[in-house]
Amino acid sequence: MDKTEYRGHVLVVPYPTQGHINPLLQLSKRIASKGFKATLAITTFVSTTNPTFTTPPSTAGPSSVHFDTFSDGYDVGGFATAESNDACLSRFKDAGSASLAQLIGKHADSKQPIDCIVYDSFLPWALDVAKQYGLRPAVFFTQACAVNCIYYYLHHRLLKLPVVSPPVKIPGLPPLEIVDVPGFVSVLGSYPAYFQMVLDQYSNVDGVDFILVNTYCELEKEVSVNKYFAAMQNFKEFTLSRTHLN
Repeated sequence: MDKTEYRGHVLVVPYPTQGHINPLLQLSKRIASKGFKATLAITTFVSTTNPTFTTPPSTAGPSSVHFDTFSDGYDVGGFATAESNDACLSRFKDAGSASLAQLIGKHADSKQPIDCIVYDSFLPWALDVAKQYGLRPAVFFTQACAVNCIYYYLHHRLLKLPVVSPPVKIPGLPPLEIVDVPGFVSVLGSYPAYFQMVLDQYSNVDGVDFILVNTYCELEKEVSVNKYFAAMQNFKEFTLSRTHLN
């Protein structure tokens, strides 16, 4: 049994694909190194297909990342078994919300209840679960700040589609030709369910306590502070401490 005294317990919830799990796994390691218990919540399907995500109780040390599972509604076969992309994302929201709530409830009865949730921006419904349990919510944007800014403009209709007269001009970014922008923009109508998902990242972002972005600040400094994207940045600097977790 883990008898370590932690400064708090942070639940980290990635979107269940490798390009999202890896950055949040690295963040979890960083959180654990600061004296917090970091639990990475992966889907049941990922846990059964990738043996990396296990933490034997006998080897779980104070700086280890712990792992737990929740259901995305596709425990057997994964997303490949979904009838459609729309059906997949809808089922993930319903099953994921219920299963994540059960996971939080399970830890609530332990010696280390969860204090804070860091969730992938592709899972905005996780904010509702966090608030339901009175937890501190933080959203993590996996993609580069420049890409996030383009989607932010689209969500708020500051950039209209289709782009009829390139280049695309966004403060903080150089003029962008069609080949320079995300595929959802350059090929209008491609994967509409997933296009809506990337726009929905901003549907309730004003309700979180902290916003984290996977970026190199010095390389993307201008775009991260331009006057529109700055509307998302009026939060405290994210520093892991008991003050922020209480």
